[in-house]
Amino acid sequence: MIAETVCSAVAAAGLGIAAVTAYRKRFLSATRIAAYSLVPLGLVMTGVVEWLADTALSPAAWAGFGVLGVSWVLFASTRAVERRRGGGTRKERRQAGSAQREAVAPAASAPTLGSGSRPAAKPAAAPQEDFSDIEAILKKHGI
Repeated sequence: MIAETVCSAVAAAGLGIAAVTAYRKRFLSATRIAAYSLVPLGLVMTGVVEWLADTALSPAAWAGFGVLGVSWVLFASTRAVERRRGGGTRKERRQAGSAQREAVAPAASAPTLGSGSRPAAKPAAAPQEDFSDIEAILKKHGI
């Protein structure tokens, strides 16, 4: 009962402020203030305020929120455990990652300029070529 009265008073005060603002020829602001002030009145008229007040004072509702919190904690903990177990140890994950990298052809990332225009490089020399390209770009920009 008190919550409905407070919301109705806030709506009335907001509409009064909107009227004063409109009197000052600031119609856009007055319309916006009126729209905001009608929200609490609409919530009172639909019964949302009464429902919220009943929920806030209900022990069963708070127990329900507690059950939802426990449920969330259980979901989060199972995800954390699943992540830890998913890849095994760090060493196993590194080995799996290196196995995936080795599965790709070493020259697959090199651009094709045509047949025979570039000699095939050894896999160990590929990073040196990448660094020389980067150095050339940096020198070109004066870095």
